[in-house]
Amino acid sequence: MKTFFDSSAFAKRYVEEDGSDAVENLCAEATALALSVLCVPEIISALNRRLREGSLSSIQYNEVKARLSAEVADVMIVNLVPAVVAEAITILESNAVRAMDALHVACALQWNAELFVSSDDRQLAVARQAKLHTKKV
Repeated sequence: MKTFFDSSAFAKRYVEEDGSDAVENLCAEATALALSVLCVPEIISALNRRLREGSLSSIQYNEVKARLSAEVADVMIVNLVPAVVAEAITILESNAVRAMDALHVACALQWNAELFVSSDDRQLAVARQAKLHTKKV
């Protein structure tokens, strides 16, 4: 199954929390995996926040960053092309959703994802409205 992960879901591969096991299973079951071009910077931002707060050591940060970099080499990265931006605008004009969330959904639509995975209820509702199959993790 062509599976698209938003940042909130894919980050669970690198930070142990509720839903991490489900994300690992979904990755293993996927026939193709895609992320928005925004995903890696968003995950790095979250990891840096944890580093600043002290819940992640420098060594852990470097290990996770290296693992993330290696794993995304085998993933389809969906870029912010004009069609994605136009779709995100349409989503924003008809839904109370954040811009980044709309861009993730628009990227999934552009890629023709068969499954959209997120941990954000509002984003999942928008994805369902856009006729994407969804999974909450």
